Amino acid sequence: MKNYIALLLASLTFIGGTANAAGCIKGAAVGAVAGHVAGRHSVVGAVGGCVVGRHMAKKKARQQKEAADQAAKAQAAQARPVQPAAQPAPAR
Repeated sequence: MKNYIALLLASLTFIGGTANAAGCIKGAAVGAVAGHVAGRHSVVGAVGGCVVGRHMAKKKARQQKEAADQAAKAQAAQARPVQPAAQPAPAR
């Protein structure tokens, strides 16, 4: 067990910086624990967790982008003054 912890710490030192695969690290950690509990399938669980975590992160990012786009459209619509339609001159 100590070897696994040392290996994990050594691998984390090489990761460094920001992770481009948002959700993969968290999903891999959860998947590894679940795989270990399910019968020593930590690597398979980590891979599956990474895939699921990445999918969920992309889905969340897409929803946030759509919400931001809708908010920008609503703000732009409120900023534009609405010009009233031309009224015909009253008949005498």
